[in-house]
Amino acid sequence: MLSYLKRLPLQRVKIDPSFVRDVTEDTNDAAIVRAILAMSHTLGLQVIAKGVETRAQRVFLRNGCSGYQAFLFGKPTPIADGDCFLK
Repeated sequence: MLSYLKRLPLQRVKIDPSFVRDVTEDTNDAAIVRAILAMSHTLGLQVIAKGVETRAQRVFLRNGCSGYQAFLFGKPTPIADGDCFLK
């Protein structure tokens, strides 16, 4: 799977919520996330973390991620209601 990072015209990488969930409590998850961040930055890729639900997770990720997809920032909304965010 890592070979795709070299071959595909990628611009960003998303960190799976399964790694983000326990990033502040599980040293293995923290090490994996740090490795993803380091490798992605070395390759010039942006990093988006999925599943950020606590401030502690956000603090851990703030110096490496360029974006977040998470309930911490807002709940999912229907498309019809989403235009209020674009104003």
